Amino acid sequence: MATTGVSGTLSSLPAVTGEVAPTAKNTLDKDSFLRLLTTQLQKQDPLSPMDSNAFVAQLAQFSSVEALENMGKKLDTLALGQANANQMAVPQMIGKEVLYATDRLAVTKGQGARFSITLADAAADTVALVTDASGKVLRTLQLGARGAGSFQVSWDGLDAQGNPVESGSYRLTVSAARQDGSPVGAATSARGVVTGVSFEGSVPQLLVGGNVVQLGDVTEIASPSAGG
Repeated sequence: MATTGVSGTLSSLPAVTGEVAPTAKNTLDKDSFLRLLTTQLQKQDPLSPMDSNAFVAQLAQFSSVEALENMGKKLDTLALGQANANQMAVPQMIGKEVLYATDRLAVTKGQGARFSITLADAAADTVALVTDASGKVLRTLQLGARGAGSFQVSWDGLDAQGNPVESGSYRLTVSAARQDGSPVGAATSARGVVTGVSFEGSVPQLLVGGNVVQLGDVTEIASPSAGG
């Protein structure tokens, strides 16, 4: 009775793959790998067994596949644990004052707002504009000459006519220039107390006044300042 000779690597087995249960997966997991290897051993010619070097190589491939699969499971578990830890830790920030990168100011009517400006270089003139949703300028803050680095600004929450603005979110735009008129790069940050945490989406977000703040935008955390 004629026998079927089998040798070489798994890629040389087109004749026996039909005896393995079909799978919808495009990748070869460790169970499929083991079934193929077992089928290969069953179909080998007893008078001309599979080359031992090829067999050892296939066992090494199987070990590598299993090790990678186990590593992937451990990484998934680690990532899930880290995400759970983050979600448990973030609520502890409620009631804390944070400094975060933003161009929005959350304002409560009758109250002021504080923000910080960071200049890339010294400026001979610095101006901050507070605008509403339609782009109308409500207040122009003349901040004068400033050195490179960060400084804090307090806005009393009043418009140009001295009237308190309504509660809401307002856009903050800063322009700075050197003595020769060339522009200086400026970044803005706002301060506020964390009032809550949102778990919508893949990562938790802080609720600061009327703004939703990404954790990656927070640059400073502190206890609330005396007097609010």
